[in-house]
Amino acid sequence: MLKKTTVMVDEEDLALIKAAAAREGRPESEIFREAFHIAALRTKRWDDDWDIPAISSGRTRTAEEMSQVVHEEIVRRNS
Repeated sequence: MLKKTTVMVDEEDLALIKAAAAREGRPESEIFREAFHIAALRTKRWDDDWDIPAISSGRTRTAEEMSQVVHEEIVRRNS
């Protein structure tokens, strides 16, 4: 069920939304609902611990090494 609300937004942000809506051929309201949904999901908190498996490579990696691994994987997947 949708509920109507009023939100104050920056003029430049609104101009970007209007341009995107025109370019994509969809209503501005749809873009705002999508953005609002993403913002709502970001606020969600879970009470239970997540069951995320740990993977061991046999050695500790630095933050720089992990950033490099992630970067390489992003490049690989988008090639």
